[in-house]
Amino acid sequence: MLSPTETIRQFFAQVRSGLNPDAAHQFMAEQVLAHQMTAENETTVKRTPGNYADHVREMMDAYGAFQLEIQEIIAQENRVYVRWKQTGQHVGEVDGFAPTGRTVIEIASAVYRVEEGRIVEYWIQIDREGIRAQLQRNA
Repeated sequence: MLSPTETIRQFFAQVRSGLNPDAAHQFMAEQVLAHQMTAENETTVKRTPGNYADHVREMMDAYGAFQLEIQEIIAQENRVYVRWKQTGQHVGEVDGFAPTGRTVIEIASAVYRVEEGRIVEYWIQIDREGIRAQLQRNA
């Protein structure tokens, strides 16, 4: 069984990167609690490996074959913090903005809780305002 840190590294390399979204079932529990922060309002959604794979494909529809760079990873016991930078091209509609073909950069971070080699819960924050500003500037 992989360590929590290695589980998350492999999850990013294979699934979150868009390289192999369907490998999500190798790294995620059957049901994962995803705590998402949007304008200081926390929303919790239940994710399955299948709908997470669909979510990654939606990102690829919006940003093409994006690049994903882990900028920082810190682990303590079964929790792993990751900060990343995603760079893609605006090739699909995003939040009502028609595609421009221009570069869009997403900065985000999350803490993943890993049990028995699988992600069971995570807390994520994405600079959505930064993405919106780039989309407005590109429009």
